Amino acid sequence: MKWAFQAVSHAACTPILFRRRTSCAPIILESMRVKELAAFLDAAWEGDGECELRRAATIDEAGPGDLSFVTSGRAIKQAAGSQAGCLLVPLDYPNEGKRTVIRTKDPRAAVARAISKLYPQIEPQPGVHPTAIIGPGTVIEAGASIGPLVTIGVGVRIGAGTSIGAGTVIGDHCRIGDRCVLHARVTLYREVTIGNESILHSGCVIGADGFGFVLSDGVYEKFPQVGRVEIGGRVEIGANCTIDRAALGVTRIGDGTKLDNLVHVGHNCQIGRHVVVVAQTGFSGGVTVGDYAVIGGQVGIGDKVRIESRAVLGSGSGVLTSKIVRAGQVMWGTPARPLKQYLEQLAVLSRMAKKRRSTDATPLSE
Repeated sequence: MKWAFQAVSHAACTPILFRRRTSCAPIILESMRVKELAAFLDAAWEGDGECELRRAATIDEAGPGDLSFVTSGRAIKQAAGSQAGCLLVPLDYPNEGKRTVIRTKDPRAAVARAISKLYPQIEPQPGVHPTAIIGPGTVIEAGASIGPLVTIGVGVRIGAGTSIGAGTVIGDHCRIGDRCVLHARVTLYREVTIGNESILHSGCVIGADGFGFVLSDGVYEKFPQVGRVEIGGRVEIGANCTIDRAALGVTRIGDGTKLDNLVHVGHNCQIGRHVVVVAQTGFSGGVTVGDYAVIGGQVGIGDKVRIESRAVLGSGSGVLTSKIVRAGQVMWGTPARPLKQYLEQLAVLSRMAKKRRSTDATPLSE
């Protein structure tokens, strides 16, 4: 079943057709026995397979009914004193205390899967809240949920099973895929496309005008921003991110890419697949980022920079306009340079500072 909307009664601010949405059920945690969780993870277990696990917790806070995990050497030391009912551990974990463990190749990935079982998501009830305003020509596919005070423009398509949070604004001719989640107060300007199973957190603004101006006769004239934004499938965009529309053409975010909170993507950027970008990073216009690149927090990236596949930019780096970061390079500092060079320069500065202090401390001879 799908809903197709015709004209909106603006006097009543109510769509011609709507279905009342029922309230969501409270979140109920599921419990699992150790051996059941091990079967779910397709992993081997040791110890008490009947131990009931009710929640996940950090290794230092976990109690007898809790699941935790071990990855690094430091965590292995902490594990000895942990009260956790079960630990997810690496395959080579030395279980000297004969405690209850599940062995897995990647404990961090395994605990993420386990959490999905212990904390099942409560799906919103399908339907359109009566306070939502739906423009003509909009199609809402089966199973979608439209929350209170949502405003949807003309000719929009909302995919099956997608959830639109309270107060969200969706501009004309947007396309939102299946099983997406737009949390409360997301704003999509016109002609934004979002792929399947993507998540946008509160405060995102997608498709605002890029920062384009032309200086003419001593006055800045606005360069019209008439392009679009395309966001791929399984993308997650953190709270209060901004992604500007292209001046001409498309600003694009590839499949599987993850943006932390407060990331800005300028007009005409092309961000590849499975890129990770940490908070407070800014991309100037026309930046290209290859697949699987990793960009740390508070990185500043100048116009038309090219960052190739699997490159890494350390936190606080600055990449100058039109520079190229080669595939697989690890760069740090401002201006960004190869990590080895950056560390060597830091070491030189440290030695110079020590030498200066030593010189200052030497008494003058009479």
